[in-house]
This record gives sequence, C-alpha cells and structure tokens, in this order.
Amino acid sequence: MSDRIMLAHGSGGSMMRDLIEDIFTQTFCDVQLEDAATLEIPTDRIAFSTDTFVVHPLFFPGGDIGHLAVCGTVNDVATAGATPLYISVGFVLEEGFPMDDLKKIIESMAKTAREAGVKIVTGDTKVVGKGQADGIYINTAGVGTLPAGIDISAKNCKPGDKILLSGTLGDHGIAIISQREGLEFETTIETDAAPLNHLIADTLAAAPHTRVFRDPTRGGLASTLNELADSSQVAMIVIEDLVPVHPQVRGASEMLGYDVFQVANEGKMVAVVPADEAEAALAAMQSSPYGIDAAIIGDVTEAPAGRVSVKNGFGASRIMDTLVGEQLPRIC
Repeated sequence: MSDRIMLAHGSGGSMMRDLIEDIFTQTFCDVQLEDAATLEIPTDRIAFSTDTFVVHPLFFPGGDIGHLAVCGTVNDVATAGATPLYISVGFVLEEGFPMDDLKKIIESMAKTAREAGVKIVTGDTKVVGKGQADGIYINTAGVGTLPAGIDISAKNCKPGDKILLSGTLGDHGIAIISQREGLEFETTIETDAAPLNHLIADTLAAAPHTRVFRDPTRGGLASTLNELADSSQVAMIVIEDLVPVHPQVRGASEMLGYDVFQVANEGKMVAVVPADEAEAALAAMQSSPYGIDAAIIGDVTEAPAGRVSVKNGFGASRIMDTLVGEQLPRIC
C-alpha cells in the first residue's frame, strides 16, 4: 500500500476496498461492510447527534482530530441523558495525506471509542484532490438509548438551582492556539477533550432531577450559560473565584486578549441541578478522573430573565456576554 493517500483510494475500486479493510475495519473492529449497519437498540427512545471536525492542527497537545471527533459526538449524545452506543464515521481525505498519520488518527479513534464503551459501526470515505482540503476532515454521528422519564433540556433551569462545572476552563482552546503557526508560546497545557458519558451517567444517578447538561465548547462557558438562561428565562450568577482555571490558561488568555469565559473547551460539562442535589452531583463529578476539579460555580435566580453575570471577590459584578463572532476558528 502507498504511504500516502491517492485519489484512487476514494474511487470505489480495489484500492478503496484495501484501504477500508487494511486500516479501518482492522482498527474499528465492529464495522459492518454493508451499505447500512444493522443495530440492536433495546428502547423506544433514542438520542441522535452529528458533528463535523475540521480542527487545525490535526495533532495538538494531548490529542488529535480523531480523539476529538469521538469525544465530541459521545458527549453530545450523553448530554441528553442518553447512553451512547454506536457511532458512524465519515472521512474526507486530501490526496497526498500521509498514510501513517491516518493510521495514528484511526487508532486514536478506536482507543477513545473503547474507553467510552461505544462501537464504530459504519462509515464513508471520500478523497479530494491535493489543495482542496486540509489533510483530513471527519464527520461523526452517534446514537444512544434514552431511559424513560429522563427530561434534560436547556429550558428546564429554575430559580434556586445550582450551576456546576466539571473542571478547569479553557484548556482545549489554549492548547490549540499554542500550536498554531506564528502564535506559538511555551505552555504545558493539553487539550481537555475526553469522553464524558460515564461522568454524566454518574452525575445523573446522584442527582436524578438534573435540569440540563451542556458541554461549553465553542463560545465557552459564557455562550453556554447565556443560552441556558435565555431558554429557561432565568438569570444566572457566577462567582468568579469559584470557577476553576489553570493559571497558565488564565495567563495565556490575558496575554492574547481573550475572555477566559469565552475560550473553548472539549472535555468539560456544565450541569444545572436542584440545590438539594448539588452536593451529591458534585461528589459524583469529582469521583470521575475527568471531574476531579469540579466545582459549584454559581446560582440560578429569577431575574432579570436571560441575563448572566459574574461576581468577583470584591463584590463587583459584570455581564458575562455571549461570544460575538469567531474568537478562534477551527477549534474542533
């Protein structure tokens, strides 16, 4: 087999068949070589989500585009309170893309899927000409089972609820920008991308009346909380000193002129839970390796509806605005 992707690898002929059999199916052990995978889903309610990943660079501190693609879809399905089961994968490969890099990405996806307990069961491959893409783009779609009685929604937040965050803010965004050409600076920050389905399941078991889960990806915590406050027509107050932020992320954000509340994350989860279940939810998060730094960071209040504010240690407060425009493109 060639050491680089060729147009013929997407032609539908023998080279494409060899690529699928030699790399994809050997690594994704559960792939079915049919036009459609047949699945057993023992429920009448499912959660279904899809996302496309165009992150640049493809490899970054602590992760790669394949790891990110599996984590992103697993987490999107899990935020509905569902158990992710199956994932599809669509690849757009650029002619000349190194075969060794493709193998690394595939192996990373398989490893992440095993950790999450999901199966990659079907997929698609297209090859475009040199210069018509940036190496590789990946689309993933996921499906999971949704137990009866689960109602997780952005419109469910109520005054008196507590706001929880599963860990430090901004790690993914700063890890990506630290690798961007021309913007490199020294940092040991790695991406926080992680499959959070087990953390979510444990939190939901401890706090069964959890109103909503939401991963604060593009637009960061600020955009996430503003969306929740607007959907539920409530106000939210965040206590700045309670928000976990790695000192290097805070320093890099200040140097680059970013609001750390708007920096992207890929392995953090926001949860809004009733006050009487908040401590149990926090303990469940902290028992996960991805939730050690979890904290209760604020409260849901009645008014003014749709407003999110952040209060500092001196008692002063300011509006936490939704990100306007694009702070850092191609973050995922």
